Amino acid sequence: MDMTNAAVNDPIRNASESIAMDYRRFVTKRILLLATLLIIALCSLLVDLATGPALLSLWDVCVGLWNPDGVSATTQVIIWDVRLPYALMALVVGACLGLGGAEMQTVLNNPLASPFTLGIGSAATLGASLAIVFDLSWIGLSFTYLLPLTAFLSALAVSLLILLVTRSMGATVHTVVLFGIALMFGLNAVVGLLQFVADSGALQQIVFWTMGSLARANMEKVTIVGVVFFVCFLWSLTQVWAMTSLRAGEEQARSSGINVERVRLIVLFRVSLLTAVALAFVGEIGFIGLIGPHIARMMLGEDHRFFLPGSALAGAILLSLSSIASKALIPGVILPVGIVTAIVGIPLFISLIMTRGREYSS
Repeated sequence: MDMTNAAVNDPIRNASESIAMDYRRFVTKRILLLATLLIIALCSLLVDLATGPALLSLWDVCVGLWNPDGVSATTQVIIWDVRLPYALMALVVGACLGLGGAEMQTVLNNPLASPFTLGIGSAATLGASLAIVFDLSWIGLSFTYLLPLTAFLSALAVSLLILLVTRSMGATVHTVVLFGIALMFGLNAVVGLLQFVADSGALQQIVFWTMGSLARANMEKVTIVGVVFFVCFLWSLTQVWAMTSLRAGEEQARSSGINVERVRLIVLFRVSLLTAVALAFVGEIGFIGLIGPHIARMMLGEDHRFFLPGSALAGAILLSLSSIASKALIPGVILPVGIVTAIVGIPLFISLIMTRGREYSS
């Protein structure tokens, strides 16, 4: 009797051990991939600090960061006061857009969803433009806090409108994308009208927004964006299982006891906050929230425990590399980083579409 039970239990135990081993390999591989992305992001940060009109070596940058007294006063100012806020802003803004794009693609079940393709980025621009043109500083807030607030309120309003269309009209994936694109063009038209009636000072600030630039970064702004990202990232981790289940289909998620409408509403609120605060200080920067999640998905899969941090890291790397390119393409000139992300993002996104199309057809 004991030998019979042992014979029956051995295959079960062996199968359980095999499944546990496969799961450990699965988790270990993805942790290593996340660690690789983190190392790439840190290396990109160092290269960004070394790139610019004042030629600094990576050694000078490392010494200046580790032991500021070991370099000249001029080098200290360049590293700590000029380039470090610029480079850190690229990382935190890229992380915000990457995370926001990943969450939006999940809850809308749409690989083309991002804060920009659905008009949320344009709504943030409109909110900031209204604050600039009508000088809403009379309410008692400085522009450091006023621009994120007005951008967030506009972005949230558009997110809720998209959610309303999705729920009330039973909109398909393609309908939501087309609605978002139409909304984006409409909001851009209103921003153009504001530019037309704005004075020269307000016009300059709005143009800065629409081109996207890291030039006005400082440590206070970096801290604000970083804190918002950290809070939203921890918040998103509390819903990783719900979002992973949602990727398998709404019906399966509902059968697991997940309130899909509530999850979608919370995520859109979070994406609005991430997008508005990130763009309030740098202006419109496209494609990061669209391409970053695709890169993370190809590397890490749909398990949101790894997909969400991977998307944030991929977005941070993409914008950091764009920051490097904006200073290196034309010697002595710093291009607006939004232009660089558009130039690089379009062919990269087309290549991603072609690659995924071949995968699906094979």
